[in-house]
Amino acid sequence: MENKIKLLESDQPKILSIEYNTLVDKISDLWEKAKKTAVLAVNSELLKANWQTGRCIVEFEQGGAAKAQYGKQLLVNLSKDLTARRGKGFSRSNLTYMRKLYLTFPKCETLSHKLTWSHYFELLKCEDPMEMQFYFHEAIKEGWKVRELKRQIRSSLFQRIALSTDKAGVMTLANKGHQILTAQDIIRDPYVLEFTGLPQQKHCKEGNLETALKANMEKFLLELGRGFAFIGRQYVISIGSRRFKVDLVFYHCILKCYVLIDLKRSEIKHSDVGQMNMYLNYFKTEVCQPDDNPPIGIVLGAKQDELLMEYATQGITNQLFTARYQLYLPKKEELQAQLDLVLTD
Repeated sequence: MENKIKLLESDQPKILSIEYNTLVDKISDLWEKAKKTAVLAVNSELLKANWQTGRCIVEFEQGGAAKAQYGKQLLVNLSKDLTARRGKGFSRSNLTYMRKLYLTFPKCETLSHKLTWSHYFELLKCEDPMEMQFYFHEAIKEGWKVRELKRQIRSSLFQRIALSTDKAGVMTLANKGHQILTAQDIIRDPYVLEFTGLPQQKHCKEGNLETALKANMEKFLLELGRGFAFIGRQYVISIGSRRFKVDLVFYHCILKCYVLIDLKRSEIKHSDVGQMNMYLNYFKTEVCQPDDNPPIGIVLGAKQDELLMEYATQGITNQLFTARYQLYLPKKEELQAQLDLVLTD
């Protein structure tokens, strides 16, 4: 009986400890939620104030006599006077973009409070309205931080995706963002892997590229797009007495299927396509579950011969794609010129 009482007494501190930790977690979560709510409220008010500042400037400019009196010096004078009265945040550049915010979003309710003023500052740098609308929708859907938005704009994501569709598709892309409905929707050509830090001048070894992508997986997932979950690197496939390795394996949560990526340091060969087709057949039979959709294969190389790839993939029933990668940011002007040809057809 004494032993039983001692046992119960010894359990009490443990029970109290659990209850105490629950209390700490509860209070901590409460303050975390309050902090996030406060940040959202502050952001909403600041965004509204920026928009209203832009409206005040535009309405003042439209005032005829006032416009004639102040002319081009208006923003310069405003910057000096507001900075003297209110402190930082009223540079000529900021005021210019506040004005632009109002002109771009003339109705305040069309602003999304999921984005901060810093997001809008980057969005308003886009000269093409369609391009800006695309990044606007994607930033909201993807929950991009400002640095992620800047990276996607620098890598010309809109142009790269738009080039894979037709004129109507480009319009849809601008108005609704990137919708992933089929395997083709996740393919980008080229993929931009500048974040790896690998030299541009020489072909890198496949192992070095793979290691660099693994080390920068968060950025690689951003480049791949929405829905990718990393499964593993050098995924082993055993067929008979032979062992093969798939460079990178992902699962796509939207399309509900495995995505296999094989890296090639130089030009993609027709034999690489055949090898990937074998991997896909293996996954369909040995790995995929009954509720999984058929796997997708992407052979990623520094170059590809379009005609050769057309013949190599012809007749293949698996979802198999080839695409290029580059270790530097693309020239936006060249991509835009190609896109302009699509839009004028």
